[in-house]
Amino acid sequence: MSNKLKKIIKELLKYSIIFILVLNIVSYFKSQDLNNSSLDLNSFSLIDGSIYEAKSNKPLMIHFWATWCPICALEEQNIEKISKDFEVITIASQSGSNEEIKDYLEKNNLSFKVVNDEDGDLSNHFKVNAFPTTFIYDDKKNLKFSEVGYTSTFGLYLRMWWSK
Repeated sequence: MSNKLKKIIKELLKYSIIFILVLNIVSYFKSQDLNNSSLDLNSFSLIDGSIYEAKSNKPLMIHFWATWCPICALEEQNIEKISKDFEVITIASQSGSNEEIKDYLEKNNLSFKVVNDEDGDLSNHFKVNAFPTTFIYDDKKNLKFSEVGYTSTFGLYLRMWWSK
């Protein structure tokens, strides 16, 4: 490998690390305004008409997103993957009717559980002002993590595992 290529790779790595650090710092400060109390909701009405009851013996991830959010679109496959192994409820905020959200899910090959927060009431309850926003609760419904912005699949798995 030439010295020039090594130098370019080293610079890319350095700027990538700086970029990731800045994103995490921004996420940390944005999450300070979120609802940090224990989960006080036990059930959610899903867009398919069913009711999801939060299980008391498992960690739960509540993920706020929107169909119009480009960062949410980048993260949606991460949420899809983790929803196969953990309890995950997603809340589509101000994203249209149930049918519009179902169409979006089908078009993007997504199968996670979705609550339609058409009027933004749940977003207000959790004090969510930016999307995506993720809350992770332990098996006793205590908040363990909150995150504003993109989170990797690995990061989500690690947080869910830590919340057991």
